Amino acid sequence: MESMRWDAQALSPTHGSASDVSEIEAPGPAPALDALLPLAGLVRSISTPEFSGVTFHEVTAKSVLNKVPSGSNMPFEWTVNPYRGCSHACVYCFARKSHTYLEFDAGRDFDSQVVVKINAADVLRKELAKPSWKRHQVALGTNTDPYQRAEGRYALMPGIIRALADSGTPFSILTKGTLLARDIPLLKHAATQVPVDLGISLAMTNQDLAELIEPGTPSPRARLKLIARLRDAGLGCGVMAMPILPWLTDSDEALDSLFSELTKAGATGVTAGALYLKPGTREWYMNWLAAQHPELVGKYRRLYGQGAYASKEYRSWLTGRITFFKAKYGFTGTSGFSHRNARATGGSAEAPVAASAPLPGQQPLF
Repeated sequence: MESMRWDAQALSPTHGSASDVSEIEAPGPAPALDALLPLAGLVRSISTPEFSGVTFHEVTAKSVLNKVPSGSNMPFEWTVNPYRGCSHACVYCFARKSHTYLEFDAGRDFDSQVVVKINAADVLRKELAKPSWKRHQVALGTNTDPYQRAEGRYALMPGIIRALADSGTPFSILTKGTLLARDIPLLKHAATQVPVDLGISLAMTNQDLAELIEPGTPSPRARLKLIARLRDAGLGCGVMAMPILPWLTDSDEALDSLFSELTKAGATGVTAGALYLKPGTREWYMNWLAAQHPELVGKYRRLYGQGAYASKEYRSWLTGRITFFKAKYGFTGTSGFSHRNARATGGSAEAPVAASAPLPGQQPLF
């Protein structure tokens, strides 16, 4: 019955093609009709009251393993992104510009036009079975969140996790989504087969601010509970405390609250860094700032100039504060994905894991 209700919301015919695009109507203020034209493998587009204001474009992908460009400083060579666009709607998301490659805009479309690779697990399993596959580490959550709300409906991650583990491929997951808790038993089993790195993205404890700047995400409190659940299950769980927002989350009070709560939750490590304002993100974030904190607009323009990074002086200052709070709460020498020095909880042994680093485009301070 649930499937029938979902099917009834289709805005384009099931098993349709890109030629059916004229029948698709996006909801509310984000009509992206022309943007659907480049979507290869389009099956149908769906809007449902369960996800008010969001349209899902279901596509069949030919490949889901993405090679990281040569010369990258990332500690992994391959990524998988079952979704493009993200209903978390984080104003500061560095991946916004990637949506323009599909002829969507980097602002509201990124939040409301979500592409779903419905055959991701099957395609991935075939790709991992090729003799040429060398079992390189695969990272999930490097562009858009694999546990955004739609995952509750599409359930793509269990098949992806099984495919990676069964093929002997180590992997990492970075998420803000508490839907990850659903897959804890599966992740525990996968960790007996391959190295598994888990990271939660959490850079503030201020609930009111979180509701404004990352409105589609689970609350900071819910993510802290997820960290504790993962640790109770014997899994390592680091935290990517990025981005730290100038004049909003970089005070000693805010940082002390964050690191204190991460310690209580049992986080195994922390990587922190300042807001990164690349094109696409910069315009969207600055518009939000002008609406919510107009008194800070001039300060941000002076701090960032015309570039994507905060000034060297600011980054040096923030490094010092982060270093201080990492030392205060026992996180010195740790990183957001490296769990080898995890503080034990429950006496469970952890599988060896590979260290990881911040996402492309985000510069860690410490």
